[in-house]
Amino acid sequence: MRLGTTEIILIIVLALVLFGGGKLAGVGKALGKSIKDFKQEVKEEDADKKPEDDTKA
Repeated sequence: MRLGTTEIILIIVLALVLFGGGKLAGVGKALGKSIKDFKQEVKEEDADKKPEDDTKA
């Protein structure tokens, strides 16, 4: 199932109507920060595991 341009525009318009512009901007900012934090934690975890893998080999 794919979303076309019309469906995406409809979803955006409904989100603006339901949440309003200011609230939607805050939600987007919080979502972006969450994604950034998640990526940073995954990188740190991978960096911590690499030395352990090298010592086992």
